[in-house]
Amino acid sequence: MTPETKLKKAHIALMKHKDTALYSGIILMGTSKVVDNCPTAYTDGVNKRYGRKFVEKLSEPELQALVLHENLHVALNHIGRFRQKFEEDPQLMNVCADYVVNDIIVSIGDTDFLKLPEGGLYEAKYHNWSVNEVYKDLKKKKDEQQSSQDRDDPCTKTGDDGVGNLKPLDEHDFGASKDMTIEEKKAVAKDIDDALREGQILAGKLGGKTPRSIDELLQPKVDWKAELREFISSSIKGNDEYTWRKFNKRLMANDIYMPSMENESIGELVVAIDTSGSIGTVELTEFATELVSICNTVTPEKIRVVWWDYDVHGEQSFNVDDYGNIAHLLKPKGGGGTRLSCVSDYIVKENIDAEAVVVFTDGYLESDVRWEVTTPTLVLSTENRHLDLPVQRVISCSE
Repeated sequence: MTPETKLKKAHIALMKHKDTALYSGIILMGTSKVVDNCPTAYTDGVNKRYGRKFVEKLSEPELQALVLHENLHVALNHIGRFRQKFEEDPQLMNVCADYVVNDIIVSIGDTDFLKLPEGGLYEAKYHNWSVNEVYKDLKKKKDEQQSSQDRDDPCTKTGDDGVGNLKPLDEHDFGASKDMTIEEKKAVAKDIDDALREGQILAGKLGGKTPRSIDELLQPKVDWKAELREFISSSIKGNDEYTWRKFNKRLMANDIYMPSMENESIGELVVAIDTSGSIGTVELTEFATELVSICNTVTPEKIRVVWWDYDVHGEQSFNVDDYGNIAHLLKPKGGGGTRLSCVSDYIVKENIDAEAVVVFTDGYLESDVRWEVTTPTLVLSTENRHLDLPVQRVISCSE
């Protein structure tokens, strides 16, 4: 049987099985080819390529696992969502992505149908973990190992030990994603979403289950920018008093002169920005962009930006005159662990009397968040995770 025939047979088997039919639309996305210049397999986020010699030596269950592996990278949009982290540490990010997809494969629990090829990374510890969660865990271990090496012989670096020696099963082509426009990336994300939703219908008819990581991607998307602005607007205290100094312009058109509200602006707004190790340049840019939008939309009298990870590393205060250039004035500090409770402690300790608190984070927080601030608080998580926090409003999203 030729490698091309083996690959086609694997596709059909995966599309018919109740626990992998979910990925039928993903399998049909882009092109899938057997090629000579690839040692194992790789994807660019849409197209999949399989090494001829590697396909030839794999058993049927191993090839089916490999094909599912590549298509899970596409389904979870690892190339589009985590390109920044791949650029920062390609080896570590490849390893993290492999742990996540291989956990899904192993969790299906049918080794006669799916068997990880030799060298496939799997740790039971990482069951149902996200890429960011695995990344934070392995990054900490890698840094500790490097620090230990430096202490043993600060003049000699012998290379990575442990985590640094882990080898992913396949490769990823991030060049294609880097060259894509925003519109093209959105189109790919939509194609993936549509394919998964179609596959979910088929899998449901066959009695298949949807893994948690895929289920989270299929949760209804929240227009978090609109929700954020609505939260800030609803938090405006105002004094609920009327004044004749400003007329209600809507009624003036009908020659009716009525007083308007005395105070329709927001006072001080606290914006707490997560700068922990799992936050990359993309996330910080997104946070800064929305901060500029807040300035232009609700125009608080003052914005106090608090930089935090495991502890608060400082703050910056801005008034109306700064808003036009605020994106260039921001100076992030941090890069360590994550502990949201430190923001609450800081606000209470500094006796900050704000009208609202907005927290930007990726959602990877401590399990026992303490929040003693009575000010209306919104936590915005850029990851589509189900956060149960003791605050007034939580918005979780994946984009």
